Amino acid sequence: MPQPDAHPGDYAERVLEVVERIPPGRVMSYGDVAEYLGEGGPRQVGAVMSTWGGGVPWWRVIRADGTPPPGHEVRALSHYAAESTPLRPGTDRVDMRRARWDG
Repeated sequence: MPQPDAHPGDYAERVLEVVERIPPGRVMSYGDVAEYLGEGGPRQVGAVMSTWGGGVPWWRVIRADGTPPPGHEVRALSHYAAESTPLRPGTDRVDMRRARWDG
């Protein structure tokens, strides 16, 4: 956990800026964000989102298989419904083919 007066570093700021740009109803995987930035990887993006992602549309960054962030599935699904994010039929997984945003 960061200290109460801690601030995100440069990499974290870049991750959060990308997440803020993802349009409603669209998503990127953790790996997509890292690839877009040209640095880090899915785990690094996940660490940033876990620590600093509460102030951005965190539900728009998901696993590559379309599953919402672990532990936040119910809240994420309510956001997906509100934003009309395409889901795979009969599942709670985002349809990555239709919802993926490439920036």
